[in-house]
Amino acid sequence: FTADRRGLARRADHAVETTIETEPREAQHLLLQGAHDTHLLEIVLALVILFEEWGWEPLKRALAFVARWPPFAWLERRIAALPPAAALAVFFAPTLLLLPVKLGALWLIGRGQAMLGLTLIVAAKLAGTALLARLFQLTQPALMRLAWFAAIYTRWTAWKEALFVRVRASWAWRVGRVVKRRLAQ
Repeated sequence: FTADRRGLARRADHAVETTIETEPREAQHLLLQGAHDTHLLEIVLALVILFEEWGWEPLKRALAFVARWPPFAWLERRIAALPPAAALAVFFAPTLLLLPVKLGALWLIGRGQAMLGLTLIVAAKLAGTALLARLFQLTQPALMRLAWFAAIYTRWTAWKEALFVRVRASWAWRVGRVVKRRLAQ
């Protein structure tokens, strides 16, 4: 099944590349038509999920590197050994801990410090994603022992994969891949 999807993706990429090269106006029309056909909510969710997918693994690896330091390694072993309820509390802790930072950023924006506030929000999002990625890696075995969490995670993963299939099939995604490939050459 995966090989079939890759073959379809290659053929679709080739079609997009050919359209861009031979018929730029047609490519622009198709790109605009695809944008009109996509729902705003799906676009926003796709962007969030794409950030998660592109940022999750590198940020998780970065924190894994930091975890080699003995005090952090000790802490990670303790977190990985937690029972499900405690693992759930630890997993959601970064969300609560970063809330005051995000509120402070909104306060800065309200006081006319928009760039500082936005920078703080982006930094908090990056730090929160890195920490959440690492904590999920450590607590996932315990969290999956909670039936309700495992059910939600399974549904989330299936929904996210279905959304990715739709996003990857869009003209905007295909054009982006072609442009990325050309820039890499």
